[in-house]
Amino acid sequence: MRLTLMEFLTLDGVSQGPGSPDEDTSDGFTQGGWFVPHLDEEFVQQAVDWLGGADALLFGRRTYDNFSRDWPQMTDPDDPFSEKMNGLPKYVASHSLKQASWTPTTILSGDVAAQVADLKRQPGRELQIHGSARLAQSLLAAGLIDEVRLVIAPVVVGNGRRLFPVGGVPAGLRLVSSRTTPGGLAILVYESAGLPEYGTYGAGA
Repeated sequence: MRLTLMEFLTLDGVSQGPGSPDEDTSDGFTQGGWFVPHLDEEFVQQAVDWLGGADALLFGRRTYDNFSRDWPQMTDPDDPFSEKMNGLPKYVASHSLKQASWTPTTILSGDVAAQVADLKRQPGRELQIHGSARLAQSLLAAGLIDEVRLVIAPVVVGNGRRLFPVGGVPAGLRLVSSRTTPGGLAILVYESAGLPEYGTYGAGA
């Protein structure tokens, strides 16, 4: 399976609390819900298409706790996401979680990167990470993420947890596609390209 990451970001790189004011208030974050005003039908269809390519989902503990609380309550047969989100095999990376009620879920502990590498060797289409910025950072550093899908909202919040923090491991990416939606979202899709390349700018370069 290919490991893909979908992440909502502000223009200043914050990934924390996109969906509601109380989604993630850790470290005193008070500006949650910044993504919602920019949702539109075009992006929803793109998200449906992406989820349609998933054979399994991978979460960090914080995102899993939020999703496992909310998604089982979403049972509308006309909802384009709920059946897939609730029915797909799920994996959660956690050293403290002992039991997972959002079935089917497998808990990954110990050497998470090695276990994810094992999952990637299984047959299938995509193992998708939704949110889970800290897990994404570690798997990017391990060179395990094949594709990065960034959905950037036209907003600056000034603080909050970032997908790419200061001191993170460098990574090269290759732009595959880019477009904008009527609501102002920029959808950027990248493939992993190893380490960054560097050069020197000069006359004639």
